[in-house]
This record gives sequence, C-alpha cells and structure tokens, in this order.
Amino acid sequence: MEIIKDVFHKKSNKRMEIIDVTDDINDLIVKHQIDEGIINVFAKHSTAGIVINENESRLIKDFETTLERLIPENNNYGHDLIDNNADSHIRAFLIGSSETIPIKNGSLDLGTWQRAFFVELDGPRSRNFVVTIIGKG
Repeated sequence: MEIIKDVFHKKSNKRMEIIDVTDDINDLIVKHQIDEGIINVFAKHSTAGIVINENESRLIKDFETTLERLIPENNNYGHDLIDNNADSHIRAFLIGSSETIPIKNGSLDLGTWQRAFFVELDGPRSRNFVVTIIGKG
C-alpha cells in the first residue's frame, strides 16, 4: 500500500454550479497506476463541496433549485455584513467538503448511475482539490 497526494483544479462559470469531476478523479488514479484502494477528494474552500449522485440534467437543476429554496441568497444573514455570501457558506456546511470513494480495477468503484461532483456555491472562480489515494498498483 502506498499513500499518494495530488491536486486538481477546476474553474466554475456561475455563482452556483454543479460540475462532474469523475473523469478528473479517474485520471489521477490512472496517472498514479492505482488498481485497488480508496481515494479522498477534498475541496479546500468553505463555499464549495464534493458530492456523489446521478448526472441527469433535470436532477442537477432540482438540486440547485432546492438549495436556493432552502437557503436563499440575501436573507439577512449576519455574515453578509462581511462579504455577502453567507448562503454559500451555509449550503457548503450542509453539502460537505469531501468524499471518500473506493477504487477497483483502476477506477472509481461507483454505482451504475453515480458520478462525483464539485458543487460551486460562490463562483465563478478557480478551485483547488486535494486528493489523497491509499492503494496499490
């Protein structure tokens, strides 16, 4: 078993955007020639997250709409007095900043419809993701 640290970067184009990063993560597994193990993907930002779900366009829109409805922008949050993005922080608090996924046969061992997503909550901007792989080739 070895432990590998790496990073990848992604740029968002909207304030809230859900971006499939499954291929980015699988590319790192291939790069490091890992056949079996686990991988942790961590968003180094307090207004971004990582989640696993299905990549279906209407479902993605439903997620965005639900987050906006549950945690509306400009809702008189105390933190908005500092930098006007409290909704983004609260959404990220609920979503979470990392996922740990099994690796099998040299790629993510996800379910049939599952994909890994970067959830941008305060874009557009460039984001950094730390990847830690524990596995063997």
